[in-house]
Amino acid sequence: MLFKMVCFALMIFLVAQDFSLTAAIALDPCSAYISLNEPWRNTEHHVNDSAGSPKCDSHINGEWYRFTGMAGDAMPTFCIHENHCGTHAPIWMNGSHPQESDGIIQIQACSSFNENCCFWNTTVDVKACQGGYYVYRLPKPSVCFHVYCGHFYEICDESDCKGTCLETGECHCMTGTTLGLDGQTCLDVNECEKDNGGCAEICVNLKGSHRCECGVGRVLGPDGKSCNEIEGCHNNNGGCSHSCVMLENTYQCQCPRGLTLSEDRHTCQVPVQCKSSGIEVVVPKTLVGGLELFLSNSSCKGISNGTHVKINFSLKTCGTVVEVVNDKIIASNLVTGLPRQTPSSSGDIIVRTSKLLIPVTCEFPRQYLVSDGYIPNLKNSPLEIAGRSRGVFPFSLELFKNRDFNEAYHGSPPTLKLHDDLFFGIEPVVHVDGLQTLVESCFATPNSKTEEAIKYYLIKDGCISDETVKQFTTDDDLAKHYQVPVFKFVGKDNKEVFLHCSVLVCGSLDEHSRCAQGCKRRMRRSLWEQEDTGHLDQHVLTGGPIILDLDK
Repeated sequence: MLFKMVCFALMIFLVAQDFSLTAAIALDPCSAYISLNEPWRNTEHHVNDSAGSPKCDSHINGEWYRFTGMAGDAMPTFCIHENHCGTHAPIWMNGSHPQESDGIIQIQACSSFNENCCFWNTTVDVKACQGGYYVYRLPKPSVCFHVYCGHFYEICDESDCKGTCLETGECHCMTGTTLGLDGQTCLDVNECEKDNGGCAEICVNLKGSHRCECGVGRVLGPDGKSCNEIEGCHNNNGGCSHSCVMLENTYQCQCPRGLTLSEDRHTCQVPVQCKSSGIEVVVPKTLVGGLELFLSNSSCKGISNGTHVKINFSLKTCGTVVEVVNDKIIASNLVTGLPRQTPSSSGDIIVRTSKLLIPVTCEFPRQYLVSDGYIPNLKNSPLEIAGRSRGVFPFSLELFKNRDFNEAYHGSPPTLKLHDDLFFGIEPVVHVDGLQTLVESCFATPNSKTEEAIKYYLIKDGCISDETVKQFTTDDDLAKHYQVPVFKFVGKDNKEVFLHCSVLVCGSLDEHSRCAQGCKRRMRRSLWEQEDTGHLDQHVLTGGPIILDLDK
C-alpha cells in the first residue's frame, strides 16, 4: 500500500511538472519551438536545382517555429520569386521584424506565384527573442505547393577604430538594411511600411529596395510611382494576359479557344464551375499537351474527352482546403500538370510544356453551411424562372431582420414574438435590366404545404389584402419588400408560420402586361392569364418557418 501511495504521489508531481512546462511554453514561445532547418527551405534553393518534387508545408499546423541551420537565420522580408525555397510558391514576410520590446505582433505573409509577389496571403505571429533570434507562429498554407522560406542575412562590417576607442568595433549595415537584435545581422528594411513606399497603388518590397506596381489595366507612370490607364494594345499589350484587339475608340482582351476572360476583363483563365455539390475544372487539350493533371491529392486525376481534360472534386476531397474569410467561404485547390511517362489512351504523344499550374478558387456566400457538402440554409430553395431566350433568372423569398432589408436570417429560422414586425421580400439572385416583377399573391400557412386548407392571404390578385402590410420602394424593379406584424394561426399547436408567394416576371416596357396592370382585385384569374402575353413565367416561392415565441 505504501508503495502504491508513493507511486501515486510521484505521478501527481510529474503531471504538475508537465502542466507547468506547458503553461511556460504557452506564455513564452521563445523557450520552446520547432526548428525548420531543411536546406531546400532557403531562398537560394531553386526548385529546378533538384530532381525531387516540389515541397509543400502541409505539415505546418500553427505551432511556433524558428529557422535554423541551412534553412537560414529568419524569414525573408522581401519578395521571393516563384520556384525558390524548394517549391513553386515561396512564402515571405511582408513586413519588418519586431524589437524584443514589441512582444508578439502580427505581420502579413505572402506567397509569390505567376509574377505576383502576393498571389496568396495570410497572417503570421512574430516574436523577437532575447537570444537575438525570431520565432514565428505559422498557419497551415491553404494549398500546395507553398513553403515558408528562410534566408541567410548579411553579416555587418566592423568599422576600423581610429584614435582612442572604448569599444572594439561598431557594426554598420548597407543602405536598405538595419542592424538586427544579435548585433551582427543586417536585416532588410521594408520601405513599403512607410507611406506605401510612395507608390500610388501597389508597393513590393525587394532586397535592399522596393518597387511600385499597378493593378490590372493600368501601367506605371514615368515617375515610377503613379499609375495611368492603359490607352491601347500598343502599351503593355493593353494589360491583357493573351490577345489584345483594338476597336474603334477602345480595345478589349481576348482569350484562346477554351479559356474564359476573368472578372478583371484582362486575364484569361480556365473555366471553373463552383457548385455546392462540387467543383469542375475544364482545361483545353491545347494547354495540356502530354501532361497528366492531378490535384493536391495526386490520387485525384483529370479525365480526357479528346478536346478537354475535366477534373471533378467535392469540397471535402482531393486535398481541397476550405477557409472562412470575412463574409465568404473559400475553397481552394491546385491543378498540377506534369509530363506523362507513357502515351495516354487518348493519343497524347508529345509534350508542349514541362509544367502546368492552375490555382483553383471557389467562393461561396456564408449562407451555405458545411454538412456532407455545402447545402443551403432553411431560408428557402431558389426559384429559377426561364426567361425565353434571356436565360435563367433565380429568385428567392427572404426573411429579413430589419426594415433595411440588407441582412437576412441565415443558418436557423427566426424566432419572433407576437407584435414583432416581420420583414420579407422577393429577391433576384441575378439582377437583369429590362424586367419587372409583380407579386400576384402571398399567403401564410401553419406548415410548409402550399395546398394547406388553412390559408391567410397578405396579398391577392396583386393587391394588398391585409391593411397592416406595408410595401417599401426598391431600387431594383425585380425586388419587392414588405413589412407585416407577426401573427399566429388559431390553435395551441400552431407555433410556426410559413409564407408562400406567387411571382410574375414581365418585360418592363410592355404596357399591357399583367405586371403593368398592378392590382386587379375584381379581375378573374383565368381572364388575365388568357389575355396577357407579356409575363414570362409564374412560380410559387416558399419561405420559413417563422417560429413563434409564445412564452414571452
